Amino acid sequence: MLDFIYYPVSAILWFWHQAFGYVLGKNSGFAWALAVVFLVFTLRLVLYKPFVKQVRTTRQMQELQPQIKELQKKYKNDRQQMTVEMQKLQKEHGFNPLMGCLPVLLQVPVFLGLFHVLRSFNRTGTGIGQLGMSPYDNAHTPNYIFSAGDVQSFLTARLFGAPLSAYITEPAKVLESFADYGGVPSKLVIALVSIPLMVIAGVATHMNARASVQRQSAEAAANPQAAMMNKMALYVFPLGVLVGGPFLPVAILIYWVSNNIWTYGQQHLVFGKIEKEEEEKKQAALERRAQNAPKPGAKPVDVRKKQSATKVDDADTESVEDAPQSSQNGAKPSPGAKPAAGKKRSGNRGRANQKRRR
Repeated sequence: MLDFIYYPVSAILWFWHQAFGYVLGKNSGFAWALAVVFLVFTLRLVLYKPFVKQVRTTRQMQELQPQIKELQKKYKNDRQQMTVEMQKLQKEHGFNPLMGCLPVLLQVPVFLGLFHVLRSFNRTGTGIGQLGMSPYDNAHTPNYIFSAGDVQSFLTARLFGAPLSAYITEPAKVLESFADYGGVPSKLVIALVSIPLMVIAGVATHMNARASVQRQSAEAAANPQAAMMNKMALYVFPLGVLVGGPFLPVAILIYWVSNNIWTYGQQHLVFGKIEKEEEEKKQAALERRAQNAPKPGAKPVDVRKKQSATKVDDADTESVEDAPQSSQNGAKPSPGAKPAAGKKRSGNRGRANQKRRR
């Protein structure tokens, strides 16, 4: 049913096994282990851009948390209108909340596909998803992209004495299927390999969750739902690795460890890059503000007064230009003509005329 996942996952694993098997040997446990590690790195590299989008979306949601709270408070009795307003807010700021969980959702089928492919190297069990094959039939039946020879190589490979498809709670009957391919492993050897991987995976899960929580804003951390999820990520998920570890094959534990190592490095790289971009934007904004600010000691210029003074000067210039040409040349105005605007008649001349009339 999920062959569209199983075949690509097995193809990537096959490619890396061919690469490392050429150097370390086809039946080397380290070659198979490195193939699993680089399968994880390949898939996480494909999901790199969605992860960056997830981080940017998460930071945007944290910045918009006050506005979201206001909408929730304003429309707490009108769910439909609150949904409409939330959609408007998301559209205005250009983000999609689904991008915040897309990388995690994409990793789930990858994990399930890898788990199924690795477990299908030994199909002698009778549990859920097992076929109950005989050891001979299992060793001579291909596993998706892997040929029967590749299946026998995987069964023969050992990592510090433990088969990669074995797990601590595996039934003894299933362990006997390894008899013709490297010998029957003991549960003690499997536990000595699995338990350190379980501890490393649990600690790495906790450290990744702690790094993610520390980068959250105070508003986001104060949200009750976010606080509950933070506690689950910090303590419940790492504990789940320790509790579920005995039921997981060694190869899956290798997947878990390498996935957490990649996540830890990728988080620091992406968050550092985004924080650097935000710091550069702040510096650019401060520089623009400094350029527009008045120099030290200089009086601030009132733009409105400067514009009104400019208009008055323009009006005076126009009135001077409109004055009669004869007045500019010193000629007397014609009888009956009114004096030019802006000039007053002399008061002494008026008094002399009055004396003459008397």
